[in-house]
Amino acid sequence: MTNEFDARDFRTAAGQFMTGVTVVTTLDADGAPAGLTANSFTTVSLHPPMVLFCLGVDSANLDAFEAGNGFVVHVLAAEQQDLSQQFASKGIDRFDGVDWSPGRDGRPVLSGALATFDCDLAHTYDGGDHRIYVGRVMALSTGDTEAHALGYFRGRYVASSAEV
Repeated sequence: MTNEFDARDFRTAAGQFMTGVTVVTTLDADGAPAGLTANSFTTVSLHPPMVLFCLGVDSANLDAFEAGNGFVVHVLAAEQQDLSQQFASKGIDRFDGVDWSPGRDGRPVLSGALATFDCDLAHTYDGGDHRIYVGRVMALSTGDTEAHALGYFRGRYVASSAEV
């Protein structure tokens, strides 16, 4: 069976689903911080607490996440669009000028996020042109509960609304 749509059609349709914006960090095999912007994040389970994110198999960060034993997901506030863009950029030191501190097992925890989920790696799965990383949440924090979240919709950044 062949699809009657192409990758662009699929991307356009998927863009109709508004997602949150996160930065996911880890330590590479040498213990250096690594990270990227991801909107493919979701909770998986309450008992035990688990989350997942997806990473493209062609990502320059793939080796770091494959070597790591966990990751930290940072849910970004609307005011953190610059941070999202920095961690989405290629060929730069993504941690340059970023306020962060070591979390559990030394993994980078960025300041100012609406929430952080510090996870031990539980499972990885092949997902087509992506790898799926499932983590067991071992520590978490919640930031400003009144702030708006950074979102992504139809190829553009948006700020969440507190009311509908």
